[in-house]
Amino acid sequence: MEERLLGRVTRAAGVPDLVSVLAERLTPTDLQSLMLAVYAARAGRVAPAELLASYERNRFAGPSPADPRVLAVFDAAAFALLGELGYAGVELSPLSPLGTVGAVTGVSQHKVLTTSRNSEVLADSTNVLALESAARRRDLLRRDPRSRDRVRLCASHRLVRGQFFDRPGTLPHFRLLALTTAGRDEGSFRFETAALTEQLDAHLRLLAEGRREGLLIDRVRVSVTDLSQGVRRDALTSVLDVLAARHPEVAFGFDDEREQGRGYYRDACFFVHATTAGGDELLITDGGFTDWTAQLLSNAKERLLISGAGTERLCIRFAAPG
Repeated sequence: MEERLLGRVTRAAGVPDLVSVLAERLTPTDLQSLMLAVYAARAGRVAPAELLASYERNRFAGPSPADPRVLAVFDAAAFALLGELGYAGVELSPLSPLGTVGAVTGVSQHKVLTTSRNSEVLADSTNVLALESAARRRDLLRRDPRSRDRVRLCASHRLVRGQFFDRPGTLPHFRLLALTTAGRDEGSFRFETAALTEQLDAHLRLLAEGRREGLLIDRVRVSVTDLSQGVRRDALTSVLDVLAARHPEVAFGFDDEREQGRGYYRDACFFVHATTAGGDELLITDGGFTDWTAQLLSNAKERLLISGAGTERLCIRFAAPG
């Protein structure tokens, strides 16, 4: 379908190799100037009445049904807790460099809202936190090439996804609380074991904090998927044993059937599910190990654990009636 669409566009423009001309022959600055001129001309033809109609039908433009006061209260409690746990809060820009998602993940650019200024609207804040982590780790490595100092970051941000969501009530934009832990390989999976324990503990404490703030969170379940073909099974089991002792009310286990995230994560990944008062079990948190900082720093010794909690889903679906 995409080839047919591009074929029609290039025929209408009268330039058979239009895509390669724009993508390869123009510099980024020239392409940006061209696109700015095109959209300035189009915007100049928009009448106020047409603008309102566009706002009402544009799936990217409508507001969220979430109560901003609830989100603000949860964010304040989350940042206070995460600060105590050693995570530095980062207020991210709404934009990031073109290729922020695709360059290190292989995810299609079609899932990202690309701008006319050679940038993209944030589709996943963990990708930007990976960039910030790599920059901070690079500074540490300049002072000590073997630095094992960990960089723990967190951000609460509204993300925009380009793909179409067909579930009723699902918007292409939503709020996510992201955590990242970056560091260096310490041997024997020590960095990974410590980082995984810390992040899962943080997410479970956040859910407990949500209960104290009035969210009706019933059962919580953590599932870890071993992507190492059993090599890291004992270490992962030890993580679950430690967490089970800290959080006896939470169910822990392995999910060896999980397919989502294979090829995206490495070594291990995890889900955190929570059950509403009405009995609906919902995915709240997704996370796992990636090689993003290793790619960004061209250093195979670098390690990164990422995770994201859907705080908007949490604050809407688990809110008390009224």
